[in-house]
Amino acid sequence: MKSKQNSSSITLAIFALLATIALASPARADGCEDIANQLKSQIDGLKVGITAARVVYLSHPDAKEMSLGCRGRDYSNEFYAKSDGRKPKPAFYDLVARASAIVFTVPMDNTLKGVTRCINRMGIFRGDNVKIRYRRLDMVCNRTKTEAAIAISRRKDE
Repeated sequence: MKSKQNSSSITLAIFALLATIALASPARADGCEDIANQLKSQIDGLKVGITAARVVYLSHPDAKEMSLGCRGRDYSNEFYAKSDGRKPKPAFYDLVARASAIVFTVPMDNTLKGVTRCINRMGIFRGDNVKIRYRRLDMVCNRTKTEAAIAISRRKDE
């Protein structure tokens, strides 16, 4: 009889200890929201919107659409931006380069060169969909009659 009481009291004590640890630990935002807040603090005019399905929606005056995708099956993070026109302005290049440098912890000079290279390759010879790989980043640029977009991601194994 005493062994049942001892084992049940030990189990109860362990359960109480685990509950105390779980309730006492501070709440931690996931890494994607941390990156979004870091983008907000380092880029003027950037606003963080809602988070839905592991995607944080962002807004900025120089971009029509922006989003930050959290870890997926094939990539670690993904940054997506769409410009207002078919030929993006230099401010759009700068915004995308600065944001992707923060997201992927790559120097801004490298990201600016990759973004410029990807968007400028779209045209008559290479078409309106261009995929390049620059400094371990996968860049996909798309263009329609009214807008241009770029998606930058890094593979999960890198």
